[in-house]
Amino acid sequence: MSFDVIFVGGGLSAALGTLALLERRPDARVAIVERAPQLGTEHTWCFHAADVSARSSLWLAPLIAHRWPGYTVSFPRRERRLGSSYACVTGERLHQVVSQHMARAPGAQLLLNSGVQAIGAESVTLTDGSVLSGKLIVDARGPARCAPTRECGFQKFLGLELEVEPGHRVSEPILMDAKLPQTDGMRFMYVLPFAADRLLIEDTYFSDTPTLKEEIYEPDILAYASSLGITVRSIVRRERGVLPMPWRSELPSVPEHGPLRAGYAGSYFHPVTGYSFPIAVRFAEALAEACHGALDLAPLRALARHHAEQLGFLFNLTRSMFTWFEPEQRFCVLEHFYRLPEPLIERFYAATLTPLDRARIFLGAPPRGLSMRRMFLNRVEALS
Repeated sequence: MSFDVIFVGGGLSAALGTLALLERRPDARVAIVERAPQLGTEHTWCFHAADVSARSSLWLAPLIAHRWPGYTVSFPRRERRLGSSYACVTGERLHQVVSQHMARAPGAQLLLNSGVQAIGAESVTLTDGSVLSGKLIVDARGPARCAPTRECGFQKFLGLELEVEPGHRVSEPILMDAKLPQTDGMRFMYVLPFAADRLLIEDTYFSDTPTLKEEIYEPDILAYASSLGITVRSIVRRERGVLPMPWRSELPSVPEHGPLRAGYAGSYFHPVTGYSFPIAVRFAEALAEACHGALDLAPLRALARHHAEQLGFLFNLTRSMFTWFEPEQRFCVLEHFYRLPEPLIERFYAATLTPLDRARIFLGAPPRGLSMRRMFLNRVEALS
């Protein structure tokens, strides 16, 4: 019951951290403690090819369930196809790959259906009273651990995986279709075509409130599918989520003593988009480097500094979207953003923006819909 690393929570950060660690040290003693019966539950994660390095792509390859050569975005005044390869990791594939790797590793243990009573600096106490000891404890329990503040919006969504009649025309992902009534903040549909007879469609909102209105979203998704010429046979599964979109939050850090926080709880996420995959990959590789020999937290501290520097700008962008624009005009920020060169857009999603990138995002005429009144009131509130 003694380990090099113990992950509390079996989501993306724990799964990728375990794979990266075992890829570098097959004899590593690693445990994942997860209260659900499987890792990743019913989630879907996507990333762009430019989000990860060539070396990372090698150990990530078994996780990829679907891949497309490009994607499209649609706004009232802008439509665009981007040629950046886009990949998808499903919760089912994540669980399958990670559990198989851990079963082959002599020092690994996957503890499913296991609740946690307490987390210490070097121990985890389970609800059944058993105690696991570890050199490094990683709290990776997800966005539910984030306490919302008044300086925070929400990305909320309901997704339906649909079995459909073959022959639909959706061959590549639709990352954002915002040519919809803009209710409850910025609203768009997100579409992933898994097969000729299978799609995932998510009704997504950048909203001021975390309330999911599934009784409204589900009929709207089915109506949207019909508008694309898609005939739905059945609903295969439902995926739902509420992610904080803060514009002020604690920055990532690596304490001398005590558990290390990962994922959303550790501020390792993209506040404008909710994308966490590329940042979770970097965290996983920094963790594997830190545990390669004697525990050395320097790689994790370097990552925390780098990501904190990116967060400063991304928090400001989130603040402007939520506080300078009326809720129904928030889409104008991303509509305006997609005028930029594709390499810059790739660096934005990967959270690797350069100083010049940040300047280019704000240079030129502002997005339509900017409310000077809201901008002034937000500035006054910030100074008070």
